[in-house]
Amino acid sequence: MRHTTFIMTALAAVLLTGTAHAADHQVKMLNKGKQGVMVFEPSLIKAAPGDTVTFVPTDKGHDAASIDGMIPSGAQPFKGEISKPVTITLRKEGVYGVKCVPHYGMGMVALIVAGKPVNLEQAKAVKHPGKAKKVFAELLSSVPAGK
Repeated sequence: MRHTTFIMTALAAVLLTGTAHAADHQVKMLNKGKQGVMVFEPSLIKAAPGDTVTFVPTDKGHDAASIDGMIPSGAQPFKGEISKPVTITLRKEGVYGVKCVPHYGMGMVALIVAGKPVNLEQAKAVKHPGKAKKVFAELLSSVPAGK
């Protein structure tokens, strides 16, 4: 009987810790940060499928939204409200491009890599306005290809 109780307790601990590994990554929406003006900080987030990412409006006037063509196949697009936090759950493995809608052309973008970057080439093919083009070129070049 003791042996069975021990096994059941150990099994329950393993099952519970399996769900406790998801992390929440905090990203600040800033007027000015280490990389300049109108930035997400950090702008490159490495995560695991199942993790969440919370975009925090540290400075007012920003939002966070997915970019068409820069989310994994089957992932849900998202768009937060101006000056409100938004949390997304990374249910699919791959690359997620994020923009602040009002400051997209000023380069206020971020890149999330959840697990393997299975849609990296698709994400690289997306066209961006203004400074966002340069920022994404830098972010995407730092992601190793691999499926």
